Amino acid sequence: MYGKTRRAAVGALVVLLAGCSANGGDSGKEGSDGAPGRPGQRPKSVAPYWVNPDSRAARQVLAYDKEGRAADARTVDRIARQPVAEWIGVDDPQGEARGFTEAAAKADREALLVLYDIPHRDCGRYSKGGAADGNAYRAWLDGVLKGIGDRAATVVLEPDALPHLVDRCTPQQFQEERYALLTEAVGKLKALPHTKVYLDAGNPHWIKDPRAMAEPLRRAGIDRADGFALNISNYQTTEENAAYGKKLSGLVGGKHFVIDTSRNGNGPAPGGDDPENWCNPPGRALGTPPTTRTGDPLIAAYLWIKRPGESDGTCKGGPNAGAWWPAYALKLARGAK
Repeated sequence: MYGKTRRAAVGALVVLLAGCSANGGDSGKEGSDGAPGRPGQRPKSVAPYWVNPDSRAARQVLAYDKEGRAADARTVDRIARQPVAEWIGVDDPQGEARGFTEAAAKADREALLVLYDIPHRDCGRYSKGGAADGNAYRAWLDGVLKGIGDRAATVVLEPDALPHLVDRCTPQQFQEERYALLTEAVGKLKALPHTKVYLDAGNPHWIKDPRAMAEPLRRAGIDRADGFALNISNYQTTEENAAYGKKLSGLVGGKHFVIDTSRNGNGPAPGGDDPENWCNPPGRALGTPPTTRTGDPLIAAYLWIKRPGESDGTCKGGPNAGAWWPAYALKLARGAK
């Protein structure tokens, strides 16, 4: 029900990232809010996740600065300085996972990764695709596992996959395989020594009754996972997600959860008659910056899982899902409180 980032990092970029982090990955003062430039790392006590010094947002900051657009550079720097998730691509899962986790380790941080390659992904919508079948997915996952190895990573597992089972968007003939693949993925990821795993559980305006989400989470292996994730690539408020998450947590053994706050600073767009009010809605804003200091023992972190500035899909003038959209990045950052 929402667009997803499908950026596949090329091998050369992964090598560059590892090199950029060779000296701790912080070319400026840690957590600095000063002039735009190659971003440093946030304080570990606030957000232990790796800030990519060569992200699309960071490149946009440098481009605006070069063009003399200093105000725009400072605005987009609100995105560039924060740790955002890296979505592992299709072609080289092992190389990408290794590159991101090695760069994070050299910066004394942990990588934040999203795995999004489940077969029959997104029901053929804006982010359609995914592995050709179960065996192809297992091979892809094995590459990710080898790439992560013994380095620290937090993995958000397969956005959409469970909610699309609940809303019956995913056809019946694919459902058992999906549960099996998710259960295998949770087990294999948790067998790694320093990897946390969160299963996507939608948002309170998609799967409105948390009881409908509880059994699918159990069937997908929530008992072995660290918890579940809410609001991925969506705009629902942190308060609504927190209330929903606490109810759902009580149904699945008190599991912790994380909330995607990347673009929910102004909450969702008004519903009206737009069936795609989730897709590149105007007037939205960056939400709470990533942090593990949530003030709530059940909420493990506020994360930027969707990458602010990347399109939800070809709607409202946007480019393809996952493509960088500078104008939208500027609007999100300008709207931030």
